[in-house]
Amino acid sequence: MTVRRERPADLFGRRRGDRAIRLFSGVAETRLRWTALIHRRMPAGRIDDHRLTLTVAQRRVAAHDTDVVALRLVAPDGRALPAWWPGAHLDLELPSGRLRQYSLCGDPADRYAYRIAVRRIPDGGGGSIEMHDRLPVGARITVRGPRNAFPFVLPGLGSTSARIRFIAGGIGVTPILPMVRAARRSGADWSLIYTGRSRDTLPFLDEIAAFGDRVTVRTDDVSGLPDAAELLADAGPGTAVYCCGPAPMTAAVAAEVRRRPGIELHSERFSAPPVLAGEPFRVRLARTGEEFAVPADRTLLAEVLARRPDTPYSCRQGFCRTCRVRVLSGAADHRDTVLTPAERAAGDLLPCVSRCAGDLLELDL
Repeated sequence: MTVRRERPADLFGRRRGDRAIRLFSGVAETRLRWTALIHRRMPAGRIDDHRLTLTVAQRRVAAHDTDVVALRLVAPDGRALPAWWPGAHLDLELPSGRLRQYSLCGDPADRYAYRIAVRRIPDGGGGSIEMHDRLPVGARITVRGPRNAFPFVLPGLGSTSARIRFIAGGIGVTPILPMVRAARRSGADWSLIYTGRSRDTLPFLDEIAAFGDRVTVRTDDVSGLPDAAELLADAGPGTAVYCCGPAPMTAAVAAEVRRRPGIELHSERFSAPPVLAGEPFRVRLARTGEEFAVPADRTLLAEVLARRPDTPYSCRQGFCRTCRVRVLSGAADHRDTVLTPAERAAGDLLPCVSRCAGDLLELDL
């Protein structure tokens, strides 16, 4: 049986748009499908070599509590920027030298600007405060990417799912927004649950409202903390779930999905995952001869940072490669998803997730 989807009315209630809009929509849909085909062959975490200096063209408060600011970044000479696909992020080199990642939350069809959003975290690592306080309109910043470790795949183009459930928690809506736009343009069957502490803390509510009744906004101050069963209500076999938000939420959703056969799960978290099945081991820093222990429940990166706080890092989840180090001796327990066999054979290791398969690792640090 063929199911016919009627084209929704436009903003003026018309069932047939004008020629220019129809042409643009056709081009956009073609690009979506073509890019989806590319991403079927693109490994997660693929690194693009673009390194760009961009200008902050616009700053906008994106949540009523003013803790989230959206930045629009453009090329100083106005040229087109490298293309990207929903789920992508940028690595930003901050004025202090910190390297931080922020999801692209604009429209991939806009080739002349990138948009990111940053929530101020007073007790964080200082990157969000720097983004809020030291990047006024006109400031220049160097970015790397776009990179994608959370790629969105449309049903029928790499995904066997028939429908999509988006789950966003707070600032976790940033990678989800472009996915929703892509799903909407393609005519896919989708729904979104957007949750947070209160409406004042939720960014981009004005844009979310434009998506209509496929969206449920629920807040803790009104409905209490959500459980995974509520977030996945009516999500059965044939559903692809895209989830981004606080670590407890993503972990709960993952646990619930494991109890439901026939559901795809794609998720991204904004904090380091816990160490699982860790064993203690020792590390020697070759350049100084210093040795120290890595406990079973601590990451190698955390112990290195305690002694070398200037060590570069970013995602802490094993996909951005920022913290990559060279192993000089010892057996590595690789737990990343991006290093190639040749890179591992050459001694590369990502200390944010990987460990030692023996007693001692000697690092080129």
